[in-house]
Amino acid sequence: MRKLVLLTLLTAVCGGILFAQDLAIDYRYDTSGRAQGNYLSYTSAIRYIAADKDAFDAVSGASKQKSTSLFAPIQTDIMGRATISSGFRGLLLFPLAPDAMRTDDSLHVYKEGSVITMEYVHYGVAYRIQTDRNGNIGFPRGNYVMRSVGYIRGREPQVISRDFSRDMTAASIDWKKVWDPGVPSGQLVGQDSNARTGPIQNDYGDMMAMFNWDGTLEVQLEDSILTIKGVLRPVKR
Repeated sequence: MRKLVLLTLLTAVCGGILFAQDLAIDYRYDTSGRAQGNYLSYTSAIRYIAADKDAFDAVSGASKQKSTSLFAPIQTDIMGRATISSGFRGLLLFPLAPDAMRTDDSLHVYKEGSVITMEYVHYGVAYRIQTDRNGNIGFPRGNYVMRSVGYIRGREPQVISRDFSRDMTAASIDWKKVWDPGVPSGQLVGQDSNARTGPIQNDYGDMMAMFNWDGTLEVQLEDSILTIKGVLRPVKR
């Protein structure tokens, strides 16, 4: 009973804080690897959960303003359920990580017409985020998909199924095959693991989460510089 009361109070307090303010995001990432002015800025409803042009700190090996961990209350509810796309959350980490993450995860960003595509593979799961024709990504539902294509052990390189990579490395991943629904799922990735490939799935976060973020963010890609800006509002489910 006592635990239930405490949980109820925590929910009320967190809910009151959380729904008092929107989430503003300002993101800049040089996809070429030159790392010119990479940063993530955001303000949130929760006190102290904010960052002003946070970036990677080579000395500590983490983000200078601890955004990687501080962002957690924004991306999950108090029960730990995801309130936002996992792929989008992962994309926000690139300015806060060493350049090795860009190559290890085979980040691929390109523009066709007015549509910008952002895709990468992390811990054996491929993610794709696409804008609409106006260059925006919408929440809670937009063009966010994911697919299990491999696996990873500890600090070792990712192992990608030969269905999607000729040499089973992330560097050689064939994105057209990854997002081709005709390539079957359920295939063993390799001989030394029980990991199997999966189907293409929507990546909207947890539909059972207590709230979700709603709105649109503007995405631009100019001379290899990817920027994402806008404001999202929290909406109770």
